[in-house]
This record gives sequence, structure tokens and C-alpha cells, in this order.
Amino acid sequence: MDAAMNKAAEADVVRETGHGISFGEAFRVWLRVAILSFGGPAGQIAVMHRILVEEKNWISEGRFLHALNYCMLLPGPEAQQLATYIGWLLHRTAGGIMAGGLFILPGIIAIMGLSYIYAAYGNVGFIEALFFGLKAAVLAIVVHAVVRVGKRSLRNRVMIALAAIAFVAIFFFNVPFPVIIIAAGVIGYFGARSGRPEFAAIEHGGGKQSAAVDSLLGEELPDHVRPSVARALRVSSIWLLLWVVPVAALLIGLGQANVFSQIALFFSKMAMVTFGGAYAVLAYVAQQAVEHYHWLQPREMLDGLGMAETTPGPLIMVLQFVGFMAAYRDPGTLSPMLAATLGGLLATWVTFIPCFLWIFLGAPYIETLRGNKGPAGALSAITAAVVGVILNLSIWFGLHTLFRQTTPVRSLGLSFDMPVWGSLDVAAFVLAAAAATAIFRLNVGMLWVLAGSCAAGVALRLVGVA
Repeated sequence: MDAAMNKAAEADVVRETGHGISFGEAFRVWLRVAILSFGGPAGQIAVMHRILVEEKNWISEGRFLHALNYCMLLPGPEAQQLATYIGWLLHRTAGGIMAGGLFILPGIIAIMGLSYIYAAYGNVGFIEALFFGLKAAVLAIVVHAVVRVGKRSLRNRVMIALAAIAFVAIFFFNVPFPVIIIAAGVIGYFGARSGRPEFAAIEHGGGKQSAAVDSLLGEELPDHVRPSVARALRVSSIWLLLWVVPVAALLIGLGQANVFSQIALFFSKMAMVTFGGAYAVLAYVAQQAVEHYHWLQPREMLDGLGMAETTPGPLIMVLQFVGFMAAYRDPGTLSPMLAATLGGLLATWVTFIPCFLWIFLGAPYIETLRGNKGPAGALSAITAAVVGVILNLSIWFGLHTLFRQTTPVRSLGLSFDMPVWGSLDVAAFVLAAAAATAIFRLNVGMLWVLAGSCAAGVALRLVGVA
């Protein structure tokens, strides 16, 4: 009797969804993915691939990589958007909201808790020592990201040249990050369309194909995937209202000079221009939040990145910390902690609502374009340019981690910071070198490196070195 009832229930699920994966089972799997989403986008994408493609066999290798290519072309965190895309494929809009929302929920909670501690106790010796060690490890992790992405994307001289030009443009001439990414995408698109082999698509996962080709989702287009103008207008209106109305309300009610209006506008702009992954985004965020708005000090930006590195969810969750600190320091008539909480949640809202818009609006069309060379070539060129941008980020972090002072150079069109060599922080240098050795030579896991660096920072403070 029970067996017959289970089979009947499974048949109902298959008729309803077309693939036999219940919404409840999907919820449990996406929650598992969210809890395990440490290690930045590379680690998060690897977790999703292992669970969804290899373990559950929900989606084929080819479809997974096609979705990933689209998400890497979008502004915003590609891992969260990939989760939203696959959730949408499996269970329509509700599935996409569930997968994308669960992916960021643990990070929202963790970053908010750490932000409270940082704002309340960040100047206390123990907390300072903890984050002193954390910054050194983060520097090593960012350098490792440059090497990791570079090995995969700089496959020929054209890609190396794109990375070099991107680095020179952003580091020495302060060319805006969006200009670099758009230019690289245009070059890659037309290079691929002209048949140049240098712009061929980058293979993910080392080019290995999964043995599980016959996935539960299959290769046919589900009924809800088929695009239409009416659907596109409906999706656009709903998600644009969720995005634009709060921003407009803040501007009208509080004025453009208010910190909440600035947070809403700045992170809305970020949502539209942050191509190339979290590490590349942070170079742009750091320059604006630190140098233009003066919401944070450089060391605090590093501390926020350290929080994001040690908690589940996208690395771009550091933006919640930036919004938190911005409102904490300019609370207006509110209490500082209440203002900070609202500022952090506002930054998160305007950062991630557009991510759902890009997926629900564009994914139906992308599903019908599998195999098109143009977008793949744009992705290859953008990824190469991002290597140069991440290199710029690693140098910026290094300057503010290893040196207590820098000197700005502004002449002949150049605009960059030089270190004051006499201000070298020897303890920070030793910790960063040790973290880099652990990552590059000993292959120690990221969480162990972060924990060890934090412990070393506390130990150095106890002996009076740091």
C-alpha cells in the first residue's frame, strides 16, 4: 500500500514538473548548497556542480556550463545567479527565488552578526588583532585568485595582452572598470564571430564531461522556458518595481545627500556594472567607498572582505558590511546600530534584486541560444580582462595591508599610489608570506589558512609585535 502511494506521488510530481524533482526535495538540496557555499565563486560553483550534476543528476554538464557562461557575462555574483538560473529551470520562478534566496540567506545573517561585533568592539585589542591576521590571509587569497583565474583564461597571447592592457588601464590611468569590461566583451564578441580561435569558449572543470548525460531535466526546453514578449514585459515590470520604488522613495523622502539615498544609488549602479566576479567588483567598490564617499578606511574594507571569505554565501556580501558601516557613521536621527542594520539590508536588497531580474528576463532567450559563438567569445575576453583587474585589486590590498603609508602619484595622465618603503609592516609581511606559502606550496584549505592567520594575529598582539 505504502509503495503504491509513493509511486503515485512520484507520478504526480513528474506530471507537475516534468522531471520528478519535488519542490520540498529541491529546498533541502539548495539549503545544503547554501550552507556549503564557502570559498568564493570557484568553490561555490564546484559545490553546485558536484551536487546537481554528479550526485543528483538533475542537470546535464552541457546545460550547467551554458548557464554558467551566461551568468559570468552578467553583472553581479555569478554563483548566486547560477543557482537562481538552475532553480528557475527546475521549478519556474518560485524555484529561482528559492534557490537564489537560500544561497545568500546564510551570508546575510553571518555578515550582519559580524558587523555588529565589528562596530561595537572593532577597536578593542583582541578584535583588532583578529582582523590584523585576517587581512594578511585575505591578501594571499586574492593573489591566489589572480593565479587561478589566469591559468584558466590566459591561454594565448591575445588573452595575455587583454589582461595586461586591463591592468595598465585601471592601475596607472584609473580607467573606469565598466569601460574595461564592456570593451573586452565587444572585442571578444566580434573576435569569436570572425572565427578567431583565440576567442574560443573557456572550458570549465578542466573540460571533463560528466558521465551522467541523461539528466532528470533532460535537454529539451521546458514549457515555461519558451520566451515571449508578454512574459518579458511582465517580468521586467515586477522586478524593476521591486528595485526602483525603494530607491525613488528614499531620494524623494530624504534627498540625494542622505546616506541611505547614497547607499541605494551607489549599490544600484554597482548592480548594473559589476561584471567579472566578486574580486574584480571589489576593486571598484573599494575605490568608491573608501576614496569618494569616505564610508570606510582601507583596512576596514579588508576586514569586511575577510568576513565575507569566512562566511557562506557570495563574496560580494561584503557590500552589506560597507552599507552597514556607512549608515553606522551617519545615522541621522536613528540610533547608530538601527541605522547600520537598515543600511546593510538596503545595500543587500539593491545588490541582489537585479540579479533575479537578469535571470528571469534573459534566461529564456539564453536557453534558445545554446551553441552561439558570440557570447562565448565575449566571455573569454571578459575573463582575461578580469585577470588584470584582479591583479590591480591584489596590489591595492597589498599596499594597504603591508604598508602604513602610501604616496599618490598624479602626473602625465598617471594616477596611482606608491608605497612608502620605510613604513613596511614587518609583522603583516611575515603573516602574508606564511599564508601564501600555506596556500600555494602546502595546499592548505582556505578556512584553515584564515583560522591560522587569525590565531597568529592574536599571538603577535599578545607578545607586543602587532
